[in-house]
Amino acid sequence: MAVQQNKVSKSRRNMRRAHDALVAANPNECPSCGELKRPHHVCPSCGQYDGREIVAMAAEVDLDEDAA
Repeated sequence: MAVQQNKVSKSRRNMRRAHDALVAANPNECPSCGELKRPHHVCPSCGQYDGREIVAMAAEVDLDEDAA
């Protein structure tokens, strides 16, 4: 089992953990609807990516009454 030879000070321990902080996301504005979205992801509000419709949104889908 590994045992340290000398005590690690609080300063040195905390310096090692300096890179563990979480970074805030940087949302971009969707060019089609203007809502904020994650970069390189499909827009959750309009379903478009790179100017193309990738996901058909629920408001646009017409379902038959028999199918539902």
